[in-house]
Amino acid sequence: MEQRTTTSARTSSGAGLGAALKPRQLTMMGLGSAIGAGLFIGSGAGIQAAGPAVLISYLVAGTLIILVMWALGEMAAANPDSGAFSVYTARAFGPTAGATVGWLWWVQLVVVIAAEALGAAALLASIFPALPVWLMAFVFIAVLTAVNLTRVKNFGEFEFWFALLKVAAIVGFLLVGAALLFGWIPGVPSPGLANFTGAGFAPSGFAGIATALFVVAFAFGGTEIVSVAAAETEEPARSVRKAVRTVLWRILVFYIGAIFIIAAVVPVGSAGLKSPFAAVLDAAGMPGAATAITLVAVAALLSALNANLYGASRMAFSLAERGEAPRALAFVSKGQVPVVAVLSSVAFGVVTAVLEVAFPDKVLPVLLNIVGSTSLLVWTSALLAQLALRLRADRDGTVLPLRMAGFPWLTGIGLLILAAIFTVGFIGEDSRPQLLSTFVLVAVLAVANWLHHRTAKTGSGNGPDGVSSPDQAKAPVLVD
Repeated sequence: MEQRTTTSARTSSGAGLGAALKPRQLTMMGLGSAIGAGLFIGSGAGIQAAGPAVLISYLVAGTLIILVMWALGEMAAANPDSGAFSVYTARAFGPTAGATVGWLWWVQLVVVIAAEALGAAALLASIFPALPVWLMAFVFIAVLTAVNLTRVKNFGEFEFWFALLKVAAIVGFLLVGAALLFGWIPGVPSPGLANFTGAGFAPSGFAGIATALFVVAFAFGGTEIVSVAAAETEEPARSVRKAVRTVLWRILVFYIGAIFIIAAVVPVGSAGLKSPFAAVLDAAGMPGAATAITLVAVAALLSALNANLYGASRMAFSLAERGEAPRALAFVSKGQVPVVAVLSSVAFGVVTAVLEVAFPDKVLPVLLNIVGSTSLLVWTSALLAQLALRLRADRDGTVLPLRMAGFPWLTGIGLLILAAIFTVGFIGEDSRPQLLSTFVLVAVLAVANWLHHRTAKTGSGNGPDGVSSPDQAKAPVLVD
């Protein structure tokens, strides 16, 4: 087969959108998406489960995310598309599989939009009790919806500064933590590395490390947004290649560095693990640590809300372009924004937030339990699609602008790690219902999409690769 390079390929799913995201924005988006409230607040749960040995859990989970990002980067560089892994899954395994993954991710994001808005509002209310939680939540949603309704460069700039704030907070924390451990802070004794010695390193043994692996894997959720944003980036192949290579090592440095410091300073069983970053800063004698970390966590949640609304709208747009969703969702404004897709995505989040405010702890926990393991399935689909498409590309002699090294062994390692996480999840009594609920959702979506394709008219144009329009069929793709 004739070789070809697709360094600037852009499917019709991205043709109606802009290309205004800059490489620096994509790179910072990839880094910032991995640094969220799950790290600033939720990291204590992993340490509580495994002790300092949680570092092993983070190394394994971080390795998984690096492999997933590398696989997605390879496919996105060759074929930038706002449907990203949904499109790649469709090309690898057919339109039903692709649409199921796309709708699964969309449902997750719109549910989480409500959770993030209410979570950010609740954190801010802990500092300013006079502010009503419900009012702040809807202000956050309204402001970030407005950002997403303007040109994509505005979204990119918001995400850039959100991510820069989180990165700056992590760097500052690492510097303070290092000074604390080395005893460089006047009047504050170093805690040393006593927590890492003897039985205290892994108080719950291998079972604790395995349990923590299931917990910490979700801290990396959202990194797949980079593959979606690639379709609206200048010089997508070069931008994705740079973003992937830059983000890979920084994720491990920031995560492993921060968790190492927390595990060294805050002992297992300490109440400080409820807000581990604040506990370390308090130990360093820094006043106002809890307030500062709370504000950073608010920014992290708002950043995630902003990115999730963007991702949900682009996935809905892509599904509509492929005939997998109502055609109205593919409407693009003069500013090259899928307005209907944005409004439809945020509407679901608003309704969920209203119901949660009206019936506290009755709606959102149930929905979050259903979509709780969605990221694991999305990562699985990404690795499986990359495995299938890369084998096909190598067989056909297709030249790829970014190639995942160590193929297929590294892809296989990623799938093995995911299999281990699923196994741990099914063994755990608390996590099993979450996984089962997510699998039921997948089954429902798969059946609905299968019936949709079954009843579609013969001349609809949907082919075996999930491409629905003649323009898309002509677009350069990873493989024929």
